[in-house]
Order: sequence, then structure tokens, then C-alpha cells
Amino acid sequence: MSDLLLDPIRVEILWNRFKGIVDEQATVLMRTAFTNILSDAGDLAAGVFDAQGRMIAQAMVGTPGHVNTMATGMKHFLDAYPAESLQPGDVLICNDSHKFSGHLNDLTVATPAFADGKLVGYLASCCHALDIGGIGFGPEGRNRFEEGLYIPMLKFMEAGEPNHDLHSIIRGNVRTPEEVMGDLHAQVTANGVGARRLVELMSEFELDELAPIADEIISRTETAMRKAISDLPDGAYENVLVCDGWDDPIEIKCQVRIKGDEVEIDFTGTADEAKFGINVPLSYATAYATYGLKIVICPDVPNNEGSFRPIRVIAPEGCLLNCSLNAPVAAKHMMGHFASECVTLSLGDLVPKRAIAEGANTVWNIQAGGQWSGGKPFMLVSMMAGGMGARSSSDGLSAVTFPSGTKGTAVEIVETLSPLVIKKKELRIDSGGAGKHRGGLGQDVHLGIRSDADWTFTSMFDRIDIPPKGKLGGQPGMGGHAELDDGTPFAPKGKYSIHQDRTLIMQIPGGGGFGNPLERDPEKVCKDVRDGTVSLENAREAYGVVLSDDATQVDVPATEHARAEMSGAA
Repeated sequence: MSDLLLDPIRVEILWNRFKGIVDEQATVLMRTAFTNILSDAGDLAAGVFDAQGRMIAQAMVGTPGHVNTMATGMKHFLDAYPAESLQPGDVLICNDSHKFSGHLNDLTVATPAFADGKLVGYLASCCHALDIGGIGFGPEGRNRFEEGLYIPMLKFMEAGEPNHDLHSIIRGNVRTPEEVMGDLHAQVTANGVGARRLVELMSEFELDELAPIADEIISRTETAMRKAISDLPDGAYENVLVCDGWDDPIEIKCQVRIKGDEVEIDFTGTADEAKFGINVPLSYATAYATYGLKIVICPDVPNNEGSFRPIRVIAPEGCLLNCSLNAPVAAKHMMGHFASECVTLSLGDLVPKRAIAEGANTVWNIQAGGQWSGGKPFMLVSMMAGGMGARSSSDGLSAVTFPSGTKGTAVEIVETLSPLVIKKKELRIDSGGAGKHRGGLGQDVHLGIRSDADWTFTSMFDRIDIPPKGKLGGQPGMGGHAELDDGTPFAPKGKYSIHQDRTLIMQIPGGGGFGNPLERDPEKVCKDVRDGTVSLENAREAYGVVLSDDATQVDVPATEHARAEMSGAA
């Protein structure tokens, strides 16, 4: 039976079936969710685990921060609730920032799957809740107690019945109980669908347990991961990344040490934790650090228990990426995403075909609240994205949430779910850094409201004072900027009240360029101008390309002369 189970064709079939289960789980979650955070942005994770709590497969949709913390955090559920303490119909919940996804808004829900009365595995999901109480989602908290409701590992459902006391506590502590509870029940529903599919799969293939096939899939992943690491030369590869931070610039330092078939990622030298909520628990920093490593050295290897085994992430206690237990962490994504980029940039010279310039990185979240005309309250979280850094072989992508993996929220959805009005939303010309390969563009977004009441807005912005750097001669991307339409500057981090007649103007950063701009094909520059991504002036000044006013012709002699002059000046 064991030889038949591990037949390569059978393993491949089972692997694809596991992926089908978690993709269906994620689809059910998104289609039954109450908020656009899940249904549209995909700010979530879904995965299948064996009875030992080892992740076998993850859904295609999801963010590294949710997926990877859930993968490594499942053991905490098993420690709190051993198999003998669980029964069919139980559902577990927790939002511990240091054990799971980094802040209280992220709720991890795990459902044990039973076959013939025996616990055979788990289906789990991790999702961002619209609200979790406290002062609200944003960076202004001074400790974790101000940031909302902490839910230790508890049973959300027991034997199929709701834990009414816990449900009442959650409802009583959040501003949007219908949406929060609706999304939680969507997680329960999706996990339940996945659990049924898992049991059906085991029955179809006559599997008494998942351990043998899980061992095979996970060991194959680990072997492939170790092979990718061992193909690289031993050594220490470093990078220092500087971002705006809170009051002063913050340095994130990493050293990636490769030895044989293992990697150690060390963030020693990174700035100390901040006084406000941009700190990052080590679990979340680890999630993005491992993601940054994996996309450089082995992007095609599956992401499961085996892919984490050869990697160790360390950071000094009390630093920004390994903050203390009571430090505020609500806006952990702002600095946590830089952990991924710091690792990726450190390996650029080692794996040049996947080298990349710095990008906008942090998602410019819209966290808005207020009232419709007539007094009905609203709350909305929406994703806005900047430009990705250019790559060694191609331009950076524009208006993407890399490395997050969430999707930008469509104008129609924002204006349907709230009285907010997006008066302008377009790519920001010249925001991508010039280079042989151009940085991705940020966006120009103008936001107002169709209500007779003022509204609140929480800004979580970075890359304003310190724009994304270019690489190998590429120019920096354009930094971000925020102000009201009357010229009043808008601080990048904090919660503010905006008058109903005012418009918020957000100019989201672009990515850095890669390589000497003078080496860019003039025809590509010409196309950029026609497409509205590069201005005529920038084509001449940054690329040395002189174009006709309608950008249909390149003046080659003038181009060559301009480029020669620029090269001489350089």
C-alpha cells in the first residue's frame, strides 16, 4: 500500500487535488465574505495541514504575511488544543500578534477535519478584519492594549455550536460587528468546505491518514529548497535599506548567510522599535524575509512546511523587526514589507537575473470612516499601490502591491461600499525611475466624499522623504506626497478629520530604475511618451532622447548628440 501511495503519478494527482481543495476554500471565503478586504483585495490566506499541523499546500490567492505566519503558527493551536481535546464541529480562533500574523486585525481560524471520528488534518484561514476595536486600524497606538481586542486561542465554535460568550465579546468590542462577524463566519464556512473535500479525498484514495503523503510532498519541497540553496556559493550577502520611519529615517539591515544547504537571515543592526505602531513581530518579519529569499532563489518550489526548514531568521529582541510583546504593531505592514525587499536586494548580485531595484513597497492603505448623508455610519479599508522597482531584464510593474500580493481596490467598489468619491485615479507620469529598464509607475489619486458630514482618514504612507533607489545607474523613483486640495500638507502617518468639502490628493511613489538610462532603446522611450508614462521633457533630460511633439518620431542625430553630451557630463 505504501509503494502504491508514493507512486510518482499518484503523488502528483494527490498534490494537485490538495491544491484544488485550498483554492476552492479560498474561493468560498472570498465569495461569502462581507467586506471588500477579502472579496476583492484578497487580503487573506487559506491552507491545508496534516494532523501534526504541517502545512501541505496553500491557496493561490493570499499574502506572504498571512500564509507564512499561518504555516509556522499552526503549532501554537496544537499546543493549546491537542487532538484529544477536539471533536467534530470545533473551530479554533486566535489573533495573537506574535504567534500569528503580526497585528490584532488579522484573525486566524482553524477547523479540524475528522474521518470516522479520527482527527486527520486541519483547514485554516487568516484574514484581515475590518475593525478590531481600540483606537482603530492605524499607526497611532502607543502599546498593544490600545490597538484593539486580543483573542487568545479559543474555540469559536464547539461541536458545531457557536461560543456565544466569545461572539458577544467580539461584537461588543468592534465598530462594525456585522461585517466582522460576517467575515468570520465566511472563514468558518470556507474551512468547512475544505474539510469536507479533504475527507472525501481520503475516502476516494483509501487514505487512513495524511502523514505518508504529507511526508512525501514536504520532503520533496525541502529537498528542492536545499538544492536551490546549495547551488549558490557560500558567503554572507548584505544590504541596508533606508525608509521614512516615524519621526526620523529608519535603517533596516540584513545579512543573508549561505552555508551548504541552509540559510540564515540576520537583521542585526536594524533600528530599535518605534514608539508608535509601525513595529513588526518576528513572526511577520520572518514571513516576508522567507518570501523575499524564495522568490529570488527558487520561485517555482511549492510553499509549504518543507520550504521553511532550511531557513532561519533572527533579529535582536527590541528591534523594529522583533519588537517587544507590548509594542504597538497595528501598521506592521509598513516596515514588514521592507524586510522582504531588504533580503531581495541583498541577493541581487548573487542571482543577477532576478535582481531588482527598490520599489514603493508599502501599500498605501485607505482607512476611512464617517457617515453617509442621513447618519448611517461607514468604514472602509481599500488598497492603493505604487510602482515596483525595475528588474534586470524588464521594466517594473506599475500600481502593484508587491510584495504584499493583495489587489488594488476598484473605484466602483469603493464608491458602492462608501460615500467616498474617487475623483481621479491614474498612473503618475514620470514617477518610475529612469533606467535601461524603467521603474513601475505610482498613482495619482484624488479622494473626496459625497456626504454632508466630515470624515476621518488614517494615513499609513512611506517612501515620501526617501524615494526608492535605482540600481546599477538607474535613477530613483519619484517619492510620494499627500496634501489637501487647498494646499494643506497631509502627514504620512496618523488619523485626521477631513472636511466634507475638501479633497485628499495622494501621489503614490514609483519604483527605481535599473541600469543606465542612456542604454534604453529610444523606441521604448518613444512608446513611453505616447503611453503617457514618460513626459517629453523627461525623455530628453533623463534618457537623452529627442522626440517630435507628438512622439511619433525619434530625432536620431539629435538623440545621439544628446546622449553623447549626457555621457560626457556624467
